[in-house]
Amino acid sequence: MSLYQMYCRTVRLCKGLMIHIARKHSATTAQFSEKKLSRYFVDNRRVRVVAGSGGNGASTFHSEPRKEWGGPDGGNGGSGGDIIIKVDPRVKSLASVSAVYYGKNGEAGRSKDRCGRCGISTHIFVPLGTIIKEEGKTVADLLCHGQMYTAAYGGAGGKGNRFFLSNENRAPITATHGDRGQERVFQLELRTMAHAGLVGFPNAGKSSLLCAISNARPAVAAYPFTTLKPHVGIVKYRDHEQVAVADIPGLTPDAHLNSGLGISFLRHIERCRILLYILDMSSVEPWKQLEQLCFELDQYKMHLSHRPSAIVANKMDLPDAWNNLRALRNHVHQRVIPVSALTGENIEQLILHLRELYDGYPLDSD
Repeated sequence: MSLYQMYCRTVRLCKGLMIHIARKHSATTAQFSEKKLSRYFVDNRRVRVVAGSGGNGASTFHSEPRKEWGGPDGGNGGSGGDIIIKVDPRVKSLASVSAVYYGKNGEAGRSKDRCGRCGISTHIFVPLGTIIKEEGKTVADLLCHGQMYTAAYGGAGGKGNRFFLSNENRAPITATHGDRGQERVFQLELRTMAHAGLVGFPNAGKSSLLCAISNARPAVAAYPFTTLKPHVGIVKYRDHEQVAVADIPGLTPDAHLNSGLGISFLRHIERCRILLYILDMSSVEPWKQLEQLCFELDQYKMHLSHRPSAIVANKMDLPDAWNNLRALRNHVHQRVIPVSALTGENIEQLILHLRELYDGYPLDSD
C-alpha cells in the first residue's frame, strides 16, 4: 500500500469517527432537551440529605533502615463532603431534584503523616424562589441568583496516631474514626418569583393576555385548565426596565381548601407584589368573579387581596361585553381597564398602568 493510499484511508476513518460522534451527541441532546426536562412542572419536593462521613485516622509507625525509633506517622482522615442547595437560573422546576442525596465520604489517613482527601461537596440545583422547610419551619428562602444554603455538613475526619504524640506518650497507637455526616429531611417549595401575577378563574384569558403584553408563549386553547403550571413573561419598557408577569393557573371555588390543586396555585400568588384580576366579560355578573377571587386569597392568607392591584376586564371583543363592563363599574370602586387579548385593544394602557403600580410599590415595601 502506497503512502498516498494510507493517507486517504486515514482521512476516511477520521471522517467516519467524527460523524459517529456528532450523531451520538445529537441523540443525547435530544434525550435531555429543555422541552423534555421542563415537561413535568414540580413545585414541591421532599428531600433527604445525608452528608459524607469523615475518613478514619491511621495508626502507623515510620519504618526506615537504620532508623529504629521512627515514631508514629499516621495521618488524619479527610472530612466528609457537605450537601449544598444552590440557585441555578437555568432550572425552572423541582422535577430534577431527587428524593435522596448522599455526600462524598472523606478518605482515610495514610502513613508518612499523609492526610486523607476531603470529600467533594454535593450540590442540589433549584430554581429561584425556592423555600426550604424543616419540620414545617422555614430555614432558608432563596431569593437571589447563586444563593446557597448548606443543607448538611460533612463529618470531621478522624485523628491519626501522630496527633496523639506527646512527651508522656512517645509511641501512641490510638487513632479515631471519622464522624458521621449530618442527616436531615427538608421540604422544598417553589413559589414563582414575579412582580405581578395574573389572577382569575379558568378560561378567563390569562394566557392570551400574557402573550399580548410580554415575550412569553404559553399554551392557549378554548377550554378551561389549559394552563397547569405558572408561566412567567417579561414586559420591557423603553427605559430598559423589565417587569416579570406570572400567568397563574386558574383558581376554582374552595381553592383555599386545596380544591383543584388550589393551595399549589395560591402559593405562587403569595410571592407576587402586584395582582392583576382578570375577569371574563362574557359572564353576566363579572363582579362576583372578583368577590370570589378576593375571598379565596384572603382565606389562604389574611389581607393577601389588599396588595396593589388592578381589575382587567378581558374579552371585550365579545357581544354584551360593554354592557357587562358598565354593570361591573357600578359595583366596584377600583379602576377597571377593559382590554381584548385577542384584538390587542387597550393593551398599551394596561402596560402603562402596570408600570405605575410597579414604580409605586417597590420591593422594600413587602
